[in-house]
Amino acid sequence: MTVSQKAFSLLQYPLPHHALSRLTGHFAQCDNPWVKNHLIKAFIKRFNVDMSQALEPDPSAYATFNDFFTRALKTDARPLGEGILSPADGTLSQYGRLQAGQLVQAKGHTYSAQTLLGGDTALAEEFLGGSFATVYLSPRDYHRVHMPVTGTLREMIYVPGRLFSVNQATATYVPGLFARNERLVCIFDTEYGPLAMVLVGAMIVAAIETVWSGQVTPLSGQPQRMQFGQPITLAKGAEMGRFKLGSTVVMCFAKPVSFDESVQTTAVQMGQSLGTTEGLKK
Repeated sequence: MTVSQKAFSLLQYPLPHHALSRLTGHFAQCDNPWVKNHLIKAFIKRFNVDMSQALEPDPSAYATFNDFFTRALKTDARPLGEGILSPADGTLSQYGRLQAGQLVQAKGHTYSAQTLLGGDTALAEEFLGGSFATVYLSPRDYHRVHMPVTGTLREMIYVPGRLFSVNQATATYVPGLFARNERLVCIFDTEYGPLAMVLVGAMIVAAIETVWSGQVTPLSGQPQRMQFGQPITLAKGAEMGRFKLGSTVVMCFAKPVSFDESVQTTAVQMGQSLGTTEGLKK
């Protein structure tokens, strides 16, 4: 890691994370044709975005930058694999066992499941001895998040926090990064035991949405727990949420997952098989 990357991480501490992110969100929601078309085309060029897989490949057809960023893909663009699926396009940055309730953030850095899940000791204990996987979404990626297995929503927990950028540099130099940033914790009950889908905010991520409640963040500076009157069951591979500008998804499984040996800390696509669920049912 270079000195400049360390400096980039350290300089983020005094920045007004939320103000910058909300300002970005204002421009991302602008529907002025000149403004939004300029932003979209510049973004596609800068990050080499592949529009051939988009359901709507014409950049100018999107009403706002946010609509472009959360664009749908063609129905056959992401075939579903076997076992546990990647919830998003991105980089599988870390995965493995939850050792003593700790997740790996980067080499030499860990953080606790209890902190990640909002400080609830009883909830964190459900995942002791289980497994985790972290998928980082880069700006050029597809930014909808899907279910790795079929699950029924138990509750949703909004956890306020900072909005550090999320990348390899900050993962290395900002302790407890994913448990410090604003995040949305979605707890599902599945045939393999509880599943936590944690959508982590980041700098200039203007909002996080779910398919059952629409835009959730930003909320007030207090933690909020939300339950819903009717059962919300989402099938394996179904969309569960999306980022308005990119960030990270952390999955926690209550049971040990046998990750595929061919899966390394490298690029993955939504629907790609990450491991087997054989023998992991309750």
